Amino acid sequence: MIIPDNGASPITASRILVIEDDQDIRKLLRRFLCLKGYSVSEAVNKVGLQRQFQSSQIDLVLLDLMLPQESGYELFRHIRQTASTPVIMITALTETKDRVTGLDLGADDYVSKPFDLTELEARIRAVLRRTEKPVSPNDALSEHIFGPWKFIPAKRALYGQSGIRVTLSSSETDLMLTFCHHPNALLTRSKIIELIYDTQNAVEERTIDLLVSRLRRKLAEGGRQLELIRTIRGDGYIFDLKSLRR
Repeated sequence: MIIPDNGASPITASRILVIEDDQDIRKLLRRFLCLKGYSVSEAVNKVGLQRQFQSSQIDLVLLDLMLPQESGYELFRHIRQTASTPVIMITALTETKDRVTGLDLGADDYVSKPFDLTELEARIRAVLRRTEKPVSPNDALSEHIFGPWKFIPAKRALYGQSGIRVTLSSSETDLMLTFCHHPNALLTRSKIIELIYDTQNAVEERTIDLLVSRLRRKLAEGGRQLELIRTIRGDGYIFDLKSLRR
């Protein structure tokens, strides 16, 4: 396979952990990503994953789901239990249900094999931009309080009843902040994509549905069961703060 060089530069010094049992693919990804200026680590199982996280700061994980000794989904759950590091799942599984499972678990993106290296790097850059973009001055010290919840964007966290903390992923934080900035307003899926994603990269509207579903579950963890995020069939979503007064 020819390794392309389109001159694009990554976010400086980002370290990527490649978890892949196929040695040829690991070497290919390492060579390509190093040429693009990334620092690359490798692992083939949970033990290697833990070792890499203990020894260095990992900015993004490329995770193959079809590992011979353990489930990639289980490794993903382990990552989420210990860190908020963004994860791009890579797999030969092409069924829609497999993609839905990965995104519903909280993956930041999902790429099917065989993949184009240039597209993969574009997705890596998009995820890193979302994750590493600075919180705006107005939001750095802000707190958004609604019902039993307090949302602090800078900490990527919701605080519910009795002070319980619910950690949000970068995309969940962006979605929550978008809703806070547009209360009681109808937001179409395409508008949400425009507001929180790099529009130069394709994002399916189904991804927004899964993201909203995850955020609803996080809100439920924080306290009362309220339908704060209402689905408007065929149109989009409303962050319904008026429901708190009913």
